[in-house]
Amino acid sequence: MSDAEFLFDFASPNAYFAWKVLPGLEARTGVRFRPVPVLLGGLFKLSGNQAPMLAFANIPAKLAYERREIERFIARHTLHGFRMNPHFPVNTLAIMRGAVAADAMQLLPTFMAAMFRFMWEEPRKLDDPGVVAQTLADAGLPVDTLLALSRQPEIKQKLAANTQSAFDRGAFGIPSFIVKGELYFGKDRLDEIERVLKG
Repeated sequence: MSDAEFLFDFASPNAYFAWKVLPGLEARTGVRFRPVPVLLGGLFKLSGNQAPMLAFANIPAKLAYERREIERFIARHTLHGFRMNPHFPVNTLAIMRGAVAADAMQLLPTFMAAMFRFMWEEPRKLDDPGVVAQTLADAGLPVDTLLALSRQPEIKQKLAANTQSAFDRGAFGIPSFIVKGELYFGKDRLDEIERVLKG
C-alpha cells in the first residue's frame, strides 16, 4: 500500500484540478501518489453526502463562493485549459470501471490523461459508449480489450471494493488523499499535504 494515494473520479472537476497540480507536488517532495479509482456516486451513497449543487442549492452565497474559489485556483495554477463540461453531471460508472481495467493493464496514466482531457478540457459526453470508444481510440489505447475487461465481474468488484475502502477510511467526497494514513479532502488541502510530506 502506497504512503500517498489520490482517490479520484473523472466526474469531479476538483479531481481534474488536483490531477493537474499533483505532478509539481510530486517533483517538489519526491513522493509519488498512487491513483485509486473510486466511484463518486457510490461514495456519496455510502456516506450520505451530496454534490455541492444539491447540498447547497438553497445557499446561493455558498455556491457563488465555490465558483469563485475555482476561479482563484485556476488563476493560481494557470489551468486555463479548463472548460466546464456542458453534459455535466456525467455518469462515470463505465469509465471508472475502465480506469480499473486500465490499471490492471498498466495503462492507467494514459487512460487518466485521455478521460480528464475530454471531460474537462475538450468536453465530450463520456457516458455515451460510442464517445468513450472513440476517446480511447484517439488516445491510442486498445479499445476492444479495455472495454471487454472493464465489463468483467472482477473489475466491477474491484471498483466497488475501492469505493468501500475509501469510505471505510473516512472519505466522503472526491478528490481525497490518503497520506501517511491520514485522510485529506479537496484540492485546497494540497498545500497542507505538501507541508506534511516535506516535514
